[in-house]
Amino acid sequence: MGGFFGCASQQNCNKELFYGTDYLSHLGTKRGGIATVNKNEFRRKIHTLENAYFRSKFESDIDKLAGNMGIGVISDTDSQPILIHSHLGKFAVVTVGKIANLDELTQNAFLNNTHFAESSQGEINPSELVATLISEKGSFEEGISNAQTKIKGSCSMLVLTSSCIFAARDRLGRTPIIIGKGNNGFAASSESSTFSNLGFETDYYVGPNEIVKITPDGYEQVQAPGDKMQICSFLWVYYGYPVSSYEGINTEQVRYNCGKALAKRETSTADLVAGIPDSGIGHAIGFANESKIPYMRPYVKYTPTWPRSFMPQNQEMRDLVARMKLIPIREIIQGKRIIFCDDSVVRGTQLNDNTEILYEYGAKEVHMRIACPCLIHPCKFLNFSTSRSTLDLAGRKAIYKIEGTEDTDLTDYAFDGSDKHRAMIAKITDELRLTTLTYQKLDDLVAAIGMPKENLCTHCWDGSSYF
Repeated sequence: MGGFFGCASQQNCNKELFYGTDYLSHLGTKRGGIATVNKNEFRRKIHTLENAYFRSKFESDIDKLAGNMGIGVISDTDSQPILIHSHLGKFAVVTVGKIANLDELTQNAFLNNTHFAESSQGEINPSELVATLISEKGSFEEGISNAQTKIKGSCSMLVLTSSCIFAARDRLGRTPIIIGKGNNGFAASSESSTFSNLGFETDYYVGPNEIVKITPDGYEQVQAPGDKMQICSFLWVYYGYPVSSYEGINTEQVRYNCGKALAKRETSTADLVAGIPDSGIGHAIGFANESKIPYMRPYVKYTPTWPRSFMPQNQEMRDLVARMKLIPIREIIQGKRIIFCDDSVVRGTQLNDNTEILYEYGAKEVHMRIACPCLIHPCKFLNFSTSRSTLDLAGRKAIYKIEGTEDTDLTDYAFDGSDKHRAMIAKITDELRLTTLTYQKLDDLVAAIGMPKENLCTHCWDGSSYF
């Protein structure tokens, strides 16, 4: 997915920028970058994060990135920030999201004799394309609005100029931007969790399609929010850090709500409730509190050296990392009936490994409770659950085995309670060798978040969305 952090301060803010960006490391693992400006002088550093953490890569660069304004990014895709010389002046851009019509916009740019210098994974760098769209107009405000209008999918951005930072949320607000206020200036971040230890307080949630201009002295609205929102529901289920709030709704509280909703539907008897570390823990606590079944930790996560399980590009290495970072406790597992809560099942490979380990250590029963509905549609709008093949998704793989074809109507499979949905869940349960498997109902997830369904993007579960 990725995340960004920007800061405009009365004094040098390179350290706030460094730590603020580092606090977003859970959102991406491929590349990191920082750009600063001081007295019209821009500085930039970009490093790969595939074999190290953000802090270790950028620690030696902090003093070289002095400036009272700057932007930083953690990315799972392209090299950022992009630094541009244009008729608007010099500026830097970072983006978060996924441009669904990237090829169309690229071809339109070629027709206007535009060229691109940087590429990402063999394609045009999306952030450079955004910079090109900004440069088509006569001002930054008009250029950013131009980009928001033309981009389909999602693309939130921070634009650093010599005089200010522009924070622009994507047209339907799929990815968040939060403004923080500090003693010496202001910050903009993908997550509010970046603020508290850096001396900022959440001051404003940028609306969908809104543009805000930030200076060391304050911020002002450049473009009013749109009247439609489709914020990604998965932010609360998985992506978001527990401390973070979006639209004023705290992530950890939503996870407690999800676990509580699952517990209210529970029919199995168990000895303990557990969560797959880390994002499954909040859901499990909510489940345990509601069900009165003891919460315990049959797995402990070894965090000092093992990064996120999907960090390596090779699937075999991802599976290895997923297994190695979780250490089982035989004394808690052996002979027990265990209810495990997790945020989601994407491909099912990691869950399959976890189940195998539990049985190896003597678990009597393994009941899996998933905090969201079954994923059956690859995400169009962020870099989550994307794949070369839809059959990589556990849900779609099960549907294929039932139907014998990829070309089938998914409507009934998405509806919890239908015969086809039950058949899909039974197939996944068998594949993962679980005692039972229950997914969250979509209505219960929407209620756990506490926003109207029409304001939430639920495409990966029910296929509903609009550009």
